[in-house]
Amino acid sequence: MGRRAAGGGGGGGPHGDDFSFVSPVVKYVLFFFNMLFWMISMVMVAVGVYARLLKHAEAAMACLAVDPTILLVVVGVLTFVITFCGCVGSLRENICLLQTFSICLTVIFLLQLAAGVLGFVFSDKARGKVSEIINGAIVHYRDDLDLQNIIDFGQKEFSCCGGVSYKDWSQNMYFNCTAANPSRERCSVPFSCCLRDAAEVVINTMCGQGMQAMSYLEASAFIHTNGCIDKLVNWIHSNLFLLGGIALGLAVPQVPG
Repeated sequence: MGRRAAGGGGGGGPHGDDFSFVSPVVKYVLFFFNMLFWMISMVMVAVGVYARLLKHAEAAMACLAVDPTILLVVVGVLTFVITFCGCVGSLRENICLLQTFSICLTVIFLLQLAAGVLGFVFSDKARGKVSEIINGAIVHYRDDLDLQNIIDFGQKEFSCCGGVSYKDWSQNMYFNCTAANPSRERCSVPFSCCLRDAAEVVINTMCGQGMQAMSYLEASAFIHTNGCIDKLVNWIHSNLFLLGGIALGLAVPQVPG
């Protein structure tokens, strides 16, 4: 992707000195989309850094392994670097930057493909890894406000509670259902596990009080007793073609790059 040198000894070739092998339409479309994602990546990094600094003051014991702000910053930085290469490379027709951009997209495309194949081939291991992540998130539920909001959102959207069942919340030190636990939330579950009442104006955040001490049949009258892992797997199966279409839509623009 560069400019052709002037032909002939006197520079009187069939094209002028400003001739380029790159179509102006392709050039500026590539520049526009890379500029758009470049700005989005800067916002992602800024929001992630701000949230992380804020949590250093408010939640010193935040779990870095599942911290959404760290993930946001990492994705933002990678997107920033890749789109910078594509943006400047397309505008200046810089071979080095465009090759870097193309290689990065190729690697991302191959990683997406490998992740999809491995997810199907090793579905049991993938399910075990998801269970491990969810259980870890349950343990650190009260340590991180962002993580807490994500779990609450997931439990409300999927109408589920815990990993396998609502009793998984006993893994959390605040909700632990042993007699030695002095917490006021002993044997409870988060309010996001509760059955929602459409007529309820004010959310009752104590609706999960003592639910772990009840049997499945008794608790099912007040909360969702099924775990989120099965609900998530069923959702993926029912939306498999939609997810495949999204993955294909993300992959196709990467191939020409």
